[in-house]
Amino acid sequence: MAELAEQTAEKNRIDQPEDQAPQKSSKRFIVIGVVAVLVIVALLWWWHSTYYEDTDDAQVNGHLIQISSRIVGHVIKVNVDENQYVEANTVIAELDPKDFETAVQQDQANLESAEASYEAAKVNVPVTHISTGSTLTSASADVSSADAQVVQAQHQLQAAQAQVVQADANNTKAQLDLQRYKPLVEKDVISKQQFDAAVATADGDKAALEQAKANLAAAQAAVKVANDRVASAQASYKNAQTAPQLVAIQKAKADQAAAQVQQAQAALDQAKLNLSYTKIIAPTAGIITRKSVEVGQNVSVGQNLATLVSLDDIWITANFKETQLEHMRQGQLVTISVDAYGGRKYDGKVTQIGGATGSVLSLFPPENATGNYVKVVQRIPVRIDLTNHEQNSDHLLRPGMSVEPKVRVK
Repeated sequence: MAELAEQTAEKNRIDQPEDQAPQKSSKRFIVIGVVAVLVIVALLWWWHSTYYEDTDDAQVNGHLIQISSRIVGHVIKVNVDENQYVEANTVIAELDPKDFETAVQQDQANLESAEASYEAAKVNVPVTHISTGSTLTSASADVSSADAQVVQAQHQLQAAQAQVVQADANNTKAQLDLQRYKPLVEKDVISKQQFDAAVATADGDKAALEQAKANLAAAQAAVKVANDRVASAQASYKNAQTAPQLVAIQKAKADQAAAQVQQAQAALDQAKLNLSYTKIIAPTAGIITRKSVEVGQNVSVGQNLATLVSLDDIWITANFKETQLEHMRQGQLVTISVDAYGGRKYDGKVTQIGGATGSVLSLFPPENATGNYVKVVQRIPVRIDLTNHEQNSDHLLRPGMSVEPKVRVK
């Protein structure tokens, strides 16, 4: 028993240092592990704060399109409901088209009338050109003919004047002979027959003189008539010389008719446009909200009928602190976490950095020129566009949703 007690005491003395060593070693490992975890956390924080910038002041933005009427009309049909998804070119509402169909028919008739007038005016251009050309040629020929007639009449006048001179000379000689024969016949120096012959000759020469004078008067009248014909022909020729102006006038009428055709065509196109406006369509795909149009309603131009929220063209507006923008640039990659879907990730990139802070762009900008100024870190809006649109093919992102973007700045 004594030996057993001694062996037990000896064993306890030998085992005691071996139990204390593991305890000290485990404490050392715990301390080292804690220090390592803290170092890793510190490194991660340093790495994240150095290479990334993030914010929780961000939301999804999109286009809110106000659907309105482009014409005045009466609503006869509404094809959508509130919060309904519609594709592009979907007919949202229809207006009564009867008045606009009538306007199209009337403008179509006006166009046909204008086209007929234009065809007639266009045909008249060459006709006028040929007709005026012929008139000018004829007038020129008439002038030449009238000038020739004047020359001929003048020659006839000269001949008549010569005949008058000759007849006057003959008549003078005959009268003188008759005066010489009278005393001779009285004294029977000459026979009565010779005297009668002298009397007949004197009467014939006198008649010939009268005839020559009549011919002279006629020749003078013929010269006057010929001169009048020359004046008339020259007037006609001058009038015919206006042929280019007449052709130009006809061409101007044709051009005017062509312009009227274009005007009628424009009126018809406008009428057809107004008819197409009776169907109010969605310009893009999206969700209908704030629908205020109803059947039987009279709408005016520009009246808001509904709001279309586009779900295809979506972007993020993140309000970063001004102290976070030192290394932020356009084109930097962004990871976007959406609160509504349990942190679902989207890829994006920085496309724009705002030109002013949110406070400056507010309705009532702050007045800092006071003695109570307190410096406050401002925020500047940054636009972030999605780079992988397939990630939003299900259109889960809606304008106004809160997101948390993380920008890789280094």
